Amino acid sequence: MDTRTGLPVVGMVGGGQLARMTHQAAISLGLSLRVLAAGENESAGLVASDVVRGHHTDLAALRAFAGTVDVVTFDHEHVPGQHLRALEAEGVVLRPGPSALAFAQNKLLMRERLAAQGIPGPAFVEVTAPDDVTAFAEKHAWPVVLKAASGGYDGKGVWLVGSQDEATSLVRELLDAGTPLLVEERVEMRRELSALVARSPFGQGSAWPVVETVQKDGINTEVLAPAPGLTAAKTALAQELALRVADELGVVGVLAVELFETETGLLVNELAMRPHNSGHWTMDGSRTSQFEQHLRAVLDYPLGVTEPLSPTVMANILGAPETPATSPDERLHHLFARFPDVRVHLYGKSERPGRKLGHVNVLGPITDDTRKRARLAAHWLSHAEWLDGYRAH
Repeated sequence: MDTRTGLPVVGMVGGGQLARMTHQAAISLGLSLRVLAAGENESAGLVASDVVRGHHTDLAALRAFAGTVDVVTFDHEHVPGQHLRALEAEGVVLRPGPSALAFAQNKLLMRERLAAQGIPGPAFVEVTAPDDVTAFAEKHAWPVVLKAASGGYDGKGVWLVGSQDEATSLVRELLDAGTPLLVEERVEMRRELSALVARSPFGQGSAWPVVETVQKDGINTEVLAPAPGLTAAKTALAQELALRVADELGVVGVLAVELFETETGLLVNELAMRPHNSGHWTMDGSRTSQFEQHLRAVLDYPLGVTEPLSPTVMANILGAPETPATSPDERLHHLFARFPDVRVHLYGKSERPGRKLGHVNVLGPITDDTRKRARLAAHWLSHAEWLDGYRAH
């Protein structure tokens, strides 16, 4: 307990933007968030006052950090499973725990567990040799989706493979490098959705509206909340599916279940057991943000109301190919002059191509105009150019 406030201290492993935004939510609750950050200039370290230097792969650093907090949670899924199990055996409160996190850390384990529970997903097999991919493709057709079982994110660790020759060379290269693999069928889908839920140790669950996510080059660029045209029945099905996954796997905290909407139904794509990019809209568009809800859940507080305040379009601010000459400060100035209602969330990161630098939320009906304003704002903040040719002077 924090002796000044009498409130628990939450420890978050990882100092990225998710820790930064969780820190913002902790402030209003009066909570102390202690962050374990690998580098001094990580996103959360620029704003949080209580930052401990240490790497998430260093068991000694994790153990020392855990000894100073009441509960440990995570900004990412990259802490080695053996370290988590060692900490749990020593009595450290980890939320989510290693038995749940294993399914977010390893896509093959996730696929096997969900399939055993009858939860729908693409067909898949483990890959231990190039012939595994060829045999799978002969059954399900080329192209197929080859995935690294662990370590991938934002499109990294995913390859669309279109032929036997391509599969043979790529699989040999990856297996020789020690990358565990699986192959999945390529799903013909209408769109991608995300069902964001939270679950507490007590077993209370909550769900936000299901959203549509728009991807480009494997990176989520836009979120539409709620997903336009999604029926009430399909919304309820997606929410129930996500809550079932959370319960079956024993997740504590926020869980994002990424989904494919197909002609025949919903398929689970991937899981994230932490606040997620598809939930950033909740910072302005929901009565309880995903970051506050995650804190409530890991502390076993009653969960907050997830009712939306407004439909919301979220657009990611992705680093430009070349850093603009116009300063970030000047870009903000011009953005607010043109769009004073746009909600801006910057992560304090240095600029580099394709890097997630922040996001914008635009509240209001999800129309072509709302989406256009979100895209214009996000592009201006990263590139210092207006896509529609607008000139301030």
